This record gives sequence, structure tokens and C-alpha cells, in this order.
Amino acid sequence: MRIEQLEYIAAVTQHGSLRRASEKLHISQPALSEAVSKLERELGVTLLDRRRSGARISRHGRELLQNMVEVLEAVDKLKQAAGDQSTTTRLVRLGTTNAATSTLLVPAIKAFSRTHPGTAVEILNIQQADIQLGLGEGSLDLGLVNELVGDDPPVDLVGTDLLHGRPVVVLPAGHHLSDCEAVTTDDLRQERFVAMRAGYLMHRFAHRLFGADMPATCHSTDGAEMGKVMVAEGLGVTVLPDYSVVGDPLERAGVITSRPIADDHTEVRLVLRHRSLDHVPAQVRDLRTALVDLAREFRPDQAS
Repeated sequence: MRIEQLEYIAAVTQHGSLRRASEKLHISQPALSEAVSKLERELGVTLLDRRRSGARISRHGRELLQNMVEVLEAVDKLKQAAGDQSTTTRLVRLGTTNAATSTLLVPAIKAFSRTHPGTAVEILNIQQADIQLGLGEGSLDLGLVNELVGDDPPVDLVGTDLLHGRPVVVLPAGHHLSDCEAVTTDDLRQERFVAMRAGYLMHRFAHRLFGADMPATCHSTDGAEMGKVMVAEGLGVTVLPDYSVVGDPLERAGVITSRPIADDHTEVRLVLRHRSLDHVPAQVRDLRTALVDLAREFRPDQAS
């Protein structure tokens, strides 16, 4: 068994295919595949499920992944103690549905980077189902998702509530509805509406709010960030969790504003999903801590 074989397994798990892992590691795909096959023969287990769509870690591989991570972390610590400047840069991958990006996620990454200059963070803007799949398969380390109170949590994943909030109507500055203390559903039906696509919680919420009578003119997009930009450009109004709007650069600049939805008491949660903290690298635990700490500062009464 060689250290690089463990690094190859970790890379394939992270990047989702032998091809992408070989590109990141700057070795040929056949050489990487053969090294993994040798390790599988030595251990007597199948570590990767090889499919046409890519290679994913197998059930046996997931069971052994923590042991591999611990070995790789120990090697890194040994190299650092010996003054080795060529220690491999670690990568933490986080999937997000674009929730509280500028108010929580970006500041947390800045704080994390100050204490972990050798660790890179890769942000993937994807839908909630893909985040849960990536966490389960090991290609993602952390996931930021919106959930409604009462939603069933995914099996085998841990959840940390970061923020609680309510859906609000997001309006461009100067919009006539900004004069209202709260916006009714009937008022919203008369507006050009920017909806989130299927797979996002706000898509589900909008259909719950409007029922079968959706606004006649309805654009759609992926995620809160593009939704806010479309509102700012006058393409319509939208509904988002309040924690995705309060403190946003567009809101601070007075380009967009928000109002409560009349007679709606829906509670939305921003949840940080991850595998058991006993089965993740130290860098993942530290980025989680940075997110929890920033959430506590953002709303001191809420963060877990």
C-alpha cells in the first residue's frame, strides 16, 4: 500500500470520476485506475463503483474512507513538522442552494482562509437533491440548504441549524408595493414574478403560496443570487428567505428591499448538512465552525 493510492481514492471521491481526478493529479487515467485496482486487490474489497457516468466510492469504500483521511492527515502533519513546503493543498467542497451567500457564506470563507491559508474552498451552486447525493457519496464535504419546518431530514447526514427566518417579498427600490406594510398573495399575483426552478425550496413554497393560481407572467431561475439580480433589474418580484436578503449588497445599496407576506407564518431554516464529524477532515470541521460562528453573530439568538 502506498500513500498516493489513498490520495487517488480521495481524489476520485471528491471529483466524481477517474478522468477528472487524473486531470487534477496530473497523471494518466490508466495509471490512476491501475493504482486503485492494485489497492483494491491488496485490501480485498471494491473501493470504487465504476459507471459510464463516472466513478463513485463504493459502500466498502465509504466505510474505509475515514481511515484513509486520517492517514493522509497524519502524513500532512508529518510533512509540516519537517518543514516540507510542498505539502499538498487541501480542498474543501461545499454545495449551496445560494442561501445567505453574501451575508454568511462568503464572510465565513474569509475567516476560514485566514487560519487555513493552505486550504482551498470550492463552492458549487447546485440543487438540494444534488447536495444530499454529493454528501452521501463523498464528493461534497458540506452543504447549505433551505428547509421548511417539518421536512424529513436525509438519512445518514447530520444537520446544524444556522438561521431561522420567514419568506419575504423581494422588490426593486421604488416599487409601489414597498409602500405596503405587508404584501398580500393577491397583490403578488398581479406582478411579474421571478420563480425558483423546481428543486429549490422557494419553488415549493411559491406553489404552496399561490396554489394553482400562479402569477400570469413568471420568469424562472436557479438560486437566490440570480433572483435578486433579476429583481434589481426590474424583471419582476420574487420570494426568498429573509436571511438571503437582509445585509445583501443589493439591499445595503438600496437597490432592492423586502416586505413580509401578509397572513403567512411559514418558517424557513438554513441548515448546514454534512456527514458525521467523526468522518471528515479537520479542515471541514473548521469551516463548519466558521459558519456556525458567523451565524451566531448574524442572529445571536438562533445559531446552534
